[in-house]
Amino acid sequence: MKNSHLAAASCSRVRSESPVLNRLATQGLMMALAFMVCFLPVNSHAQVTSILNNLGTPQVLSTVPSNGDVNPYGVAFVPSGFPTGGLLEPGDILVSNYNNNQNLQGTGSTIVDFRSGKQTLFFQDTQQVGLTTGLAVLKSGYVLVGTMPTADGTSNTVQPGSLTAINSAGQVVWTLAQKSEINGPWDFTVYDQGGTVTVFVSNVLNGTIERLVLGTKGGISVKSVIQISVNYGHRPDPAALEVGPTGLAYDAVRDTLYVAASFENSIYAIPDATAIGQNGGKGFKIYADNLHLHGALALALAPNGNLICSNSDVINIVSGQPSELVEFTRGGTFVAEHSVDPNLGGSFGLGFGVVNGHTTFAAVDDNTSSLEVWTLN
Repeated sequence: MKNSHLAAASCSRVRSESPVLNRLATQGLMMALAFMVCFLPVNSHAQVTSILNNLGTPQVLSTVPSNGDVNPYGVAFVPSGFPTGGLLEPGDILVSNYNNNQNLQGTGSTIVDFRSGKQTLFFQDTQQVGLTTGLAVLKSGYVLVGTMPTADGTSNTVQPGSLTAINSAGQVVWTLAQKSEINGPWDFTVYDQGGTVTVFVSNVLNGTIERLVLGTKGGISVKSVIQISVNYGHRPDPAALEVGPTGLAYDAVRDTLYVAASFENSIYAIPDATAIGQNGGKGFKIYADNLHLHGALALALAPNGNLICSNSDVINIVSGQPSELVEFTRGGTFVAEHSVDPNLGGSFGLGFGVVNGHTTFAAVDDNTSSLEVWTLN
């Protein structure tokens, strides 16, 4: 989006440089004005560069480890500067598995690592099962993953799960498993500042968004936990296990959190994401597109400034559009679509990173238990 830095600056001015508005406007009016300036397109005629319209043929890699786990969910890249001496190196791509070798949902126990196209097992722990889309590699040397286990692969036995930290040797070093804070962490995103990491968690079992601030020096510690957003729709589903808020993408320049709400089949934006207080509301709906959204799922902020969302295909199925990734601007304008599988239900986790100095995009295909990787430049 052209002039996006002007939009960010204008947003700041609306909130801090207008004494007239500060005296007369209610909080609701101010939030509405912030939405108009920060989230609507600056120039609807601007030329948009697309990620999905320029994908070539991907490298396709199997995500099935030796124990037979299937149904890959989360995707994460090991960042530059990650401490050496462990099992991971900068540029590696990690994928978490949600199902076991019997294809029972919520029973997978592995994270696999890809380096130069070769798969190795990074993590396996039968006490930490049902590894969700929530997966991130921290600069301080830890891997964060969400869990939401079941006993029999159905929503009848689904558990609240946990947020778990794993060291570079593949060992669990910290777990947060309190239902009041972690209740079905279907996905999360992080704002990693090195010694401090802000983690936004989407709880699919109660339709809330939690903000956790973690310290990572000398181990993991919880500095604060606040529930910043509530009232997202959620329900059990025989195909998807659970439907509710899932994908999260954080824009640090605008301090805005974007939420893929599967139940509503819409994308929301929460301004002032690192500063907003307890139960700050549901956010603003910025994108609702029944032609291209079919159960909004995972979400990522692309290098070109657009958002890319996967679809679960359990809501609003449209014939001829299976397993789609959808690209749209932060102002809510559709840009492009791309199918990762000819059948329904294949698209899930996705992410961007740098591999051997090249910007790289990766997305899983649940149906084939594989990872598709594109080098963008």
